[in-house]
Amino acid sequence: MGSAAAWQLALRGQRVIGFDRFRPPHDRGSSTGRSRIIREAYWEGPDYVPLVRRAYALWARLEAASGRTLLRPTGGLVIGPEQGPLVAGALASARAHGVPHERLSAAEIRRRFPVLQPDDSLVGVLEPRAGVLLPEEAIVGMLGEAGRHGAELRYDEPVASWEATADGGVRVRTASGTFHARRLVLAAGAWMATDLPDRGLPLTVARQVLFWLRPAGDPSRFAPPDLPIWLWETREGPVWYGFPDLGNGPKVARHHGGAATTPDAVDRVVSKEEHAPLMAFLATAIPDLRGPVIETRVCLYTNTPDEHFLLDRHPDCAAVLIASPCSGHGFKFAPTIGEILADLAMDQAPEFDLTPFALSRFADS
Repeated sequence: MGSAAAWQLALRGQRVIGFDRFRPPHDRGSSTGRSRIIREAYWEGPDYVPLVRRAYALWARLEAASGRTLLRPTGGLVIGPEQGPLVAGALASARAHGVPHERLSAAEIRRRFPVLQPDDSLVGVLEPRAGVLLPEEAIVGMLGEAGRHGAELRYDEPVASWEATADGGVRVRTASGTFHARRLVLAAGAWMATDLPDRGLPLTVARQVLFWLRPAGDPSRFAPPDLPIWLWETREGPVWYGFPDLGNGPKVARHHGGAATTPDAVDRVVSKEEHAPLMAFLATAIPDLRGPVIETRVCLYTNTPDEHFLLDRHPDCAAVLIASPCSGHGFKFAPTIGEILADLAMDQAPEFDLTPFALSRFADS
């Protein structure tokens, strides 16, 4: 979100300086792992659909400007109980906004995507526009365009502190000096849970494990178009999601349910015991994907209590914008949120209603 805000502000001719405690794209936060899902029949709520539609347009614009491939269409499939939150939510969003989609029975899923083996108690929602974003390429593209339009980008330079100034702006301190600005965008991901002075946010950080596997048999069965991106709600409750093979093997992970942690203390070693829940799921759902695990990584979810975004002005300093705790489903929206942050930083009214993402909804947390 910070990269997107820098890009959008620089594109508008604003003087921009950006700080990152690491050198992006890096694997320390939430924007790693070679792939992120983009989908339009948004089961988390119909309010997100206009935001993701704008994101599709902005991702295409960034591809054209940067010369990079950032989005690979694969189609997308949500699987689960018909009245469960994934299927019911995806259908509600699709119907509310006219998103092209198909409702599939379990038998139809098995016929069209044979590596997927849902039992007859499950159904699916297939949407053709869903696909895969390449997060590292996207971040490089956004920062490249920010720099090309004049942004100063300072890497390996953590922000030590910030404070409001008497003229209505902010003062930011790093190890290399003190900087003055009219507006400050805080989009520090998991560090937002600990680094926002004098204002505890109701955020928790969870450790999430990503797996890449070697499938049995012909690996082309796990590549597009034979396999779309997918999300799978089990009857027991956990939601798993996965990607087709884009050259590094199919990727699978659990959505939520990771252990609480902090960004500086997270255990980045994946134990063999952590493979067991994945293998138990795959045993019946995608049995030909129980091949050896060929790679693992750890990323972070920064979660709000209701798992919706946080986009607002700091309650004690209107010059400061708080952004980015996205509860594990935000990357696809990055250019839209960057555009919104640019509007707010320039005191312009965003195109979208931000009420669902206001900090005030947690006043009693």
